[in-house]
Amino acid sequence: MVAVAGRVVVVTGGRRGLGAALVDEVLARGARKVYSTARSAYVDDRPEVVTAELEVCSEASVAALAAVATDAEIVFNNAGVLLPAPLLTGDFERVTATFDVNVFGPLRMARAFAPILAANGGGALVNMHSVLSWLAGSGAYGASKAAAWSVTNSLRLELARQNTQVVGVHAGFIDTDMVSAVQLPKATPAEVAARIVDGLEAGATEVLADDATAAAKAALSGPVERLTFPAAR
Repeated sequence: MVAVAGRVVVVTGGRRGLGAALVDEVLARGARKVYSTARSAYVDDRPEVVTAELEVCSEASVAALAAVATDAEIVFNNAGVLLPAPLLTGDFERVTATFDVNVFGPLRMARAFAPILAANGGGALVNMHSVLSWLAGSGAYGASKAAAWSVTNSLRLELARQNTQVVGVHAGFIDTDMVSAVQLPKATPAEVAARIVDGLEAGATEVLADDATAAAKAALSGPVERLTFPAAR
């Protein structure tokens, strides 16, 4: 179990949405310092927050962050992208861009920060997935989140030897700009952030942030035809 109080935390995509809620949540629980990243520079006046530019698609950008955040103990891989398009007919560059951000971005972060976490006692790596990791019909986004789930599960095994807790987070729709056009029930970012940190501090390996996500996970043992995003039916 990794308690947040007194720890140094990294949150990618921390400027808005769920990332901003995670920054607020870990500060409320006593984090000593939070590195909060965005693609462009921004200001946060709280003394515990260190803002940084980060492009998760760039190995050099990730390495630059790691060179600064050598005291990191908990890393939240929250940055992600949603570029809606059918797999068969959508722009293929949007598909590859989605995988570059949602799959290879967290992997770049894990590779850069694993030695730092090890040097600082193990700590934790928290990766954001989605209920759509398990449901067909959401194009490259769902496919990328399924791949990210697999990456996280393998990283859990590889990082166990250095005592790093690896947490995979699955959530349904969160009331952020990313899914503002989706007309389905949504949780608030603050609610989901609290559940994520609750799970981290309880020693969880996986956090199912809402009832819809728990139901989707339970359905994995059933017919694959039923594993479909409602809007795609």
